[in-house]
Amino acid sequence: MITVQKVIESLKKLIQVKSHLLNLSQEKTEIVTAGSVDNLQALLVKERKYIRLLEQAESERETATNEWMIETQQTQQNVTITEMLTNIEDEKAKRELEKTAIQLTDIIIQLKQQEQLNQELINQSMHFVQMSLDVMNPSIKQMNYGNKKATQAVERSVFDSKA
Repeated sequence: MITVQKVIESLKKLIQVKSHLLNLSQEKTEIVTAGSVDNLQALLVKERKYIRLLEQAESERETATNEWMIETQQTQQNVTITEMLTNIEDEKAKRELEKTAIQLTDIIIQLKQQEQLNQELINQSMHFVQMSLDVMNPSIKQMNYGNKKATQAVERSVFDSKA
């Protein structure tokens, strides 16, 4: 029972960290839309901190799950939430674990959708920048204004051969 609570607490911590990441991702959307590179860089620093926290929370979840596996004498290497739910006898713990797992799944889906939107916005911005650069930098063909034959006829030697 204690290890089930540890698993639930680790899932709640994951929900908390992923919620912060979702907020940052929504903020990133606004920053990318506004085109503020400085603000984006500052946000990415914050995001890296939360990613480190996410890695720690995931490690805690893995440890708690392994402890539960030892306590319940599970032989599988990777136990899923569904398998845990079928093996938990305490109904209250089972409901809480299920509720927490659903919340985590929902936040993961929202975060994934938000990050896909951000990726599309960044790709559009990059495409726009590339198009702008192409317009500003004339091609070699555009730099040659006149007829090529006319420029060849005017060619003269630097030295006058009669002198």
